[in-house]
Amino acid sequence: MNTLNSKIEQNPSIREIFQQREHNFLSRYGTPSTSGKRRHPDVAPDKIRTPFQLDRDRIVYSNAFRRLKYKTQVFLSPLGDHYRTRLTHTLEVSETARNIARAMRLNEDLAEAVALGHDLGHTPFGHGGETALIQVHSSRFTHSDQSLRVVDVLENRGKGLNLTTQVRDGILKHSKGFGNIIPATPGETASTIEGRIVRVADIIAYLNHDLDDALRGKVIFRDEVPDICTRKLGKTHSARASTMMEQLVYNSGPQNGEFILSMGEETMEAMTILRKFLFEKVYRSPAVHGEFVKAKKVIIGLYKYFMENPDEMQKELEKMEMAPWDSAKNKLKRSVCDVIASMTDRYALKLYARLFFPNPLV
Repeated sequence: MNTLNSKIEQNPSIREIFQQREHNFLSRYGTPSTSGKRRHPDVAPDKIRTPFQLDRDRIVYSNAFRRLKYKTQVFLSPLGDHYRTRLTHTLEVSETARNIARAMRLNEDLAEAVALGHDLGHTPFGHGGETALIQVHSSRFTHSDQSLRVVDVLENRGKGLNLTTQVRDGILKHSKGFGNIIPATPGETASTIEGRIVRVADIIAYLNHDLDDALRGKVIFRDEVPDICTRKLGKTHSARASTMMEQLVYNSGPQNGEFILSMGEETMEAMTILRKFLFEKVYRSPAVHGEFVKAKKVIIGLYKYFMENPDEMQKELEKMEMAPWDSAKNKLKRSVCDVIASMTDRYALKLYARLFFPNPLV
């Protein structure tokens, strides 16, 4: 009898039955949910959900997750119903990561939990907001670090979500910036294969939907898209997504005792070219970048206001159901950053207008 079987009682719970199924199905490189450990042990294990399934649910029911629906993906506070927001981006990353993990016989629940939590700390106004906090708060600010802070200490009125080590690690190491799509530097990526998959799923998702939204918004036109991207990846959103996922699944596998994520050389080249094209023609285009410049002024203005008016910041913390500022635990600027990074686009704009725009009395 193996170790897992010996732990299961004569009348196993649904969770234990599912964990036995995991044990039978997962490849040797997958992460079993029995390995999921928390910073603060739960009083009693869930009878139905595994630790990674419980993490997924804690994330989905958090305030930070709900706020993603009004945070920018590419287009600032889009009025069109069909443009992506940070929430729909997160859902597309989750769907992509789940499909890849399932195909590789890895832990689908772990990949899903990491994907759903990866952008919880993203600022309003997308990367424009992140750039503003780097400028005014700290050169070391990243939305990845902030996402971990959200799940560890900001949610649940300061108690955090108490997620497993594997999910927290995946959230922290999901971002790649403009670095290699699949980096090889030890320690740069998640400790689990599922967490590393989310890192790739993130870029698969945004390459596809940002291109789709840019075409819809007429920021670019189809004949501008590099020919190699159309030939090697596909002409439609679904074709490109399928190509990228399939190439990752079929080119990845064990090498010298490790599971290595890889893509075909031609696919990787096309993805790299597409990403460069989007940075130059979409993210830095006058139509998009100009709005981000305005958004940065909003972030910086709010930051300076709260630094000078901590009592007002305390009111915002209460509205967001976050722990009140405690000067013994956090410097003022840390809590100011937490408040602003947690805001949605529309909330930040409305607050900025109330604080700084004239309000006629008659």
